[in-house]
Amino acid sequence: MERWIRQNHKVLLPWTLLGLEVIISVGIRLYKLNGSTPDNEIIPSPLEPKLSEAEADALPYAPDAYPGARDVVSPYGSLRVYEWGLEGGRKVVLVHGISNPSIALGAIAHGLVDRGCRVILFDLPGRGYSSTPVPTPHSARLFTTSILLTLTSSPIPWTGNGTTFSMIGYSLGGGIVANFTSYFPSLVSSLVLLAPSGLVRPERVTLINKLLYNTGLINETTVESIVRNRLKRAEPAAKPTEKLSIETAVEGELPNEKAGSTSQIPVLSRSRPGTTIANIVGWQVDTHPGYVKSFVSSIRHGPITNQHSDWRRIGERLAAQNASSEERYAKEGLQNGQVLIILGKQDVFIVDKELVPDATDVLGEGVVRFESVDAGHDLPVSKSEEILAYISDFWQL
Repeated sequence: MERWIRQNHKVLLPWTLLGLEVIISVGIRLYKLNGSTPDNEIIPSPLEPKLSEAEADALPYAPDAYPGARDVVSPYGSLRVYEWGLEGGRKVVLVHGISNPSIALGAIAHGLVDRGCRVILFDLPGRGYSSTPVPTPHSARLFTTSILLTLTSSPIPWTGNGTTFSMIGYSLGGGIVANFTSYFPSLVSSLVLLAPSGLVRPERVTLINKLLYNTGLINETTVESIVRNRLKRAEPAAKPTEKLSIETAVEGELPNEKAGSTSQIPVLSRSRPGTTIANIVGWQVDTHPGYVKSFVSSIRHGPITNQHSDWRRIGERLAAQNASSEERYAKEGLQNGQVLIILGKQDVFIVDKELVPDATDVLGEGVVRFESVDAGHDLPVSKSEEILAYISDFWQL
């Protein structure tokens, strides 16, 4: 046999290579079938099929939590949007973090409306009542498209003829709005970042999370199963950690009600004043079939680390604005020639002693104003009134 193989190796080689190619192709196909969702699928949110009024009343996050609710349908699925406030008021887009939907910014949104603003909140893809597009990466491209879809669906103009709006981003939402502002400078009149992602130092991410999300060594079904179980176990963060993990990303957004009176937690939804965010992550894991996929994809592709080029573009724009007397900068520049960044002193996810020097380095001296509140990463929930005071002062409301 060996002699025959040696004599016919030139004939056998192409067939051997073809066989290997078939085996590899079949293996890849089986992996995809076992570990992922078919291409170009839209995974519906819990809002589909239509909820009855009794079903909505029993939910930790009801579809009518805020006024002006609408569902914006596009090739990426459906986005849940809320819009209310004075039509002629200052326009503000608020973008929430990685784990909780719009409800996390509800108290701030209500406070801005009280101060005469017009606000838009929307659930990011795969959160709350927005569907999940797969296998679309949950990157800045998808998030930018979501913002533009949200704006164009409004009954009043948010862009065009010199119309601008302000942006507030929290956690992952901070990285999202910073990216948006860096590419659409003439649309954004002011930028406020609450414990923003974007400049998280890569060395602070745990090795196990790097293996889970970035190597491709673990089957996707296994990854999602691990993440699902860890999300359901998440509790409010109790102490700082040197490394970031799934737990710190989620636990940081949960208010630590054990640390003080729950009466200190503001009303997140005035139409449903009993609403809290304590059980919303677990509810999304259990009822939103696309939530875990969106969470995983956001960790992999979202603007969490290495966003220095986006932030640097904002800094360069501000430097040019502050150094020029041209009228166009007065019309298109950011208010006060600065970015407002508000941090939590006990934040275990976005650490002030790291972000302050890192943001100053990429944005530049004198173009960023830092403020802090005595809170963890849950600051827009636990310290909404203090945050509103800083924003009101910054915007002269």
